[in-house]
Amino acid sequence: MNNFELYNPVNYVFGKGQIEKLKDLVPANTKIMIAYGGGSIFNNGVYDQVKAALSTQFEENNIVEFGGIEPNPRYETLMKAVEIIRTEKIGFVLAVGGGSVIDGVKFISAAVNYKGDAAEILRKRILFTDLSQVIPFGTVLTLPATGSEMNSGAVVTINATHEKLTLGGSALFPKFSVVDPTVIASLPKRQLQNGVVDAFTHTMEQYLTFKHDAILQDRIAEGILQTLVEIGPEVVENPTDYKLASNFVWSATMALNGLIQKGVPSDWATHMIGHELTALYEIDHARTLAIIGPNLYRVMFETKKEKLAQFGERVFHLTGDSEEEIAHKAIEKTVEFFHTMGMKTKLSENTEEYAKTADFIVNRFEERGWKALGEKQNITPEKVREIVEMSY
Repeated sequence: MNNFELYNPVNYVFGKGQIEKLKDLVPANTKIMIAYGGGSIFNNGVYDQVKAALSTQFEENNIVEFGGIEPNPRYETLMKAVEIIRTEKIGFVLAVGGGSVIDGVKFISAAVNYKGDAAEILRKRILFTDLSQVIPFGTVLTLPATGSEMNSGAVVTINATHEKLTLGGSALFPKFSVVDPTVIASLPKRQLQNGVVDAFTHTMEQYLTFKHDAILQDRIAEGILQTLVEIGPEVVENPTDYKLASNFVWSATMALNGLIQKGVPSDWATHMIGHELTALYEIDHARTLAIIGPNLYRVMFETKKEKLAQFGERVFHLTGDSEEEIAHKAIEKTVEFFHTMGMKTKLSENTEEYAKTADFIVNRFEERGWKALGEKQNITPEKVREIVEMSY
C-alpha cells in the first residue's frame, strides 16, 4: 500500500430533518451569503427550510442571496458573487444545491482574497492550504452525485474559452454539510440517473487501475459499486423510498470523500476527457463519463485487464474460461448498466458535431502539457485520440 495522509474535517450531518440544525452550524455574528442554482430549491421546499432555520440566528439584512449558478458552474457567473462578497464584507457562504453549486462556492471561497487574475486559480491549478486565504463555507446538499459535500475539489468552466478546469486544496473543505436524503424526491429522473453514474465512475477512477495490496480499499470500492448497481435503477423510479435514497446519497459521498483513494493508484483520465465534451457540447457530465469510460477500458485493456476481471467477478459475479474473457464481459456489463441508467454511450447519440472532437481534445491536451495520463502515465495523446474516436 502506498504512503498516504487522510484529512477530512467536514462535519457531515446526515438524515431526515437535519436542515433545521443550520441554526447551530452557521457561525453567528457574521454576514452570510446563500448561494444556489436555478431555483429548484424554491419548488422542493429546501429554500423555506433553510430560511426558517437561519431566521433564529440572523436578521434578514445579514443574509445576502446569490442565485443562478449553472450546472457546470461558470467562472464569469461566480466572479459576480465574488464582487458582492467583497463589497458586502460577507464572512460565510452557504451553498444550497448539488455539486455544481458547491463547486462554484469553493471557487468563490478561494477567489475572494486572491490577488491577481482569479482565472489563474483554474489555469495554474493553485492549491489552497491556508485557511486564512479563503472564505469559510458550508453546504446543504440537494443533488447527490459529485461528493463535493465532503471533499475539497471542484470543477469550474471558463465559458469564454470553453475550458473546464479544476481547483482544490485542504483549505477548501466545507465546514459542514447537511445531507437529507428526502430532498431527492423532487429531482427529475435525468438528474437521478446522472447522479448514480457519476458516483459509479468516481469509484471506478480510483479502483479500476491495476492489482495492488490495498485490500480494504478495494473491498470498500466494490461495496459502493455493488450498491449503486443494486439500487441505481430502483432509486430513479422510487426516489421517495428512504432506504433507496439514503443508500444512494451515502454511496455518492463515499465515492469521492477521499477514503477509497488513499494508498492506491488512481486514473481520472475518463474525467479529463469527459470534461472537454461538456465544455464543447454541454453534454451532462455523467453522460460524458458513460461515453468515454468503457472505451478507455477497451483501449487500455492490456494494463487494466487484471483489475477488470476482478471487478467483473466481484461486482457483477461474472465467470469465464480466462481472465481476458471475464475482463471483456465486465466492460460490456458496465455498458449494459449505463444503458439501464438511461445513458447513451456514443458521442454521436449526444451531438451531431462530433467529427473533429478528437483533434480538438488532443490539441488542447498537448497545449496544456497533458501528455501522460492515467495511473501508469501511459495514456498518451495518441491513446486519447483512439479513445475519443472509438466513442463516436
